[in-house]
Amino acid sequence: MTSAGSGLSLWQTCALSLLVFTGASQFALVGALAAGGNPFTAAAGALFLGVRNAFYGLRLSQLLALPRAVRPFAAQWVIDETAAVALAQPTRRSARIGFVVTGLSLYVLWNLTTLLGALGAEAIGDTAAWGLDAAGPAVFLALLAPMLRSGTERAVAGLAVILGLGLLPILPAGLPVLVAALAAPVVLWARGRREREGRDR
Repeated sequence: MTSAGSGLSLWQTCALSLLVFTGASQFALVGALAAGGNPFTAAAGALFLGVRNAFYGLRLSQLLALPRAVRPFAAQWVIDETAAVALAQPTRRSARIGFVVTGLSLYVLWNLTTLLGALGAEAIGDTAAWGLDAAGPAVFLALLAPMLRSGTERAVAGLAVILGLGLLPILPAGLPVLVAALAAPVVLWARGRREREGRDR
């Protein structure tokens, strides 16, 4: 529904879920497009958020040791959930089973619910009147909030919010989220500098 509320058609919404199987990237892309952002800028933001899956892939490639012909297809299912399940298994065989079962079930359910949501959005008419444009950011914040456990993580999130919201009226849609990504290196640099100064005293 969020995608349909941003102006994407039924087939565009379904194609996005089929090809970009990572929720954070989908929400970032749809949110930027809904705000009137340039499609290339929106895609860059989505790509940036999906980079972490490449690091999961490096670890999973060693753990799963899949045949070379299967790896391109398995890469589509490298997400937070499949990585967590596979890495929690005691043996390679159970890791492979966990990866396949989790990936297959989530992929099917994700795309099925995407289709149902898009059909529902078409049935209710003007999705903007229902406030569905706020659903994407709300879901993303709900997923993110429980993960902010340490002070450093909360500082990164806080600075990213300040950068993103502060630059929203200035920069074109889609760019603030890219600039907000600088929050992590800035906070880590400040923390490292503080620790070095503490050791020097």
